[in-house]
Amino acid sequence: MSTHRPGDAQETMMQALTRLWKNHRLLVIGFSLASMIALVFLVRLLLFALYWQDPDHRNQPLEAWMTLGYVAHSYDIPRHALFEELAFDPTAREERPTLAELAEERGVTFEVLEQQIIAAIEDIRRETPRP
Repeated sequence: MSTHRPGDAQETMMQALTRLWKNHRLLVIGFSLASMIALVFLVRLLLFALYWQDPDHRNQPLEAWMTLGYVAHSYDIPRHALFEELAFDPTAREERPTLAELAEERGVTFEVLEQQIIAAIEDIRRETPRP
């Protein structure tokens, strides 16, 4: 019959961790890095979900700092549909332009671009059935 003392489990765990570290150091480091990366993505996913659950972030009035992707997400329409409606090619550049930068590129005021985007959103919503 074996008798267990309260510190035995903790001592056995430390011995196992020490043995792992001595014999499989690269594996332990790789596992630790993979765990940290997974944790970063999990936190990012949770923050993203919490942000968009807030009704204040839905159908926001357009502002110059927003991107077309942000607008599409806020208005719950497909990004590609908004891009097509506005004749915007997202593959033409690496960075995502703000609405102010997009208006400047097109040679129009922000207000004109804002009206174009609102009209595009309305067209997309008419064409796309809502579940």
